[in-house]
Amino acid sequence: MTFSLVIAAEARTDIRDILAWSQARFGDAVREGYEELIFVAISAIAEDPTRIGAHARPELGQTVQSWHLALSRDHVDTDVHRIVSPRHFVIYRQVGDKVHILRVLHEAMSLHDHRIS
Repeated sequence: MTFSLVIAAEARTDIRDILAWSQARFGDAVREGYEELIFVAISAIAEDPTRIGAHARPELGQTVQSWHLALSRDHVDTDVHRIVSPRHFVIYRQVGDKVHILRVLHEAMSLHDHRIS
């Protein structure tokens, strides 16, 4: 079963900012690689939000979980630039047959400094 996705405005902004920063700092190939990696990670979450590697994040709220992008790295199309050391993770919550993507944050960020709803 694949769950329906709901991507919060904050997560869309996070993704847009990550891709813009990647492009400005490293160029088109890295931006495209990161974009594909985020897509693969979110797709994996939609397929099974409780898959091995997902971490419960009770400090952020009931049923909130995280998925590090490094867990999806080996599943990215080989025609796309491979991101060797991704540093972001997806924060999400499963509600019934939907998965709500709440944020996509850098691992060095304090989670308590960012709105997670």
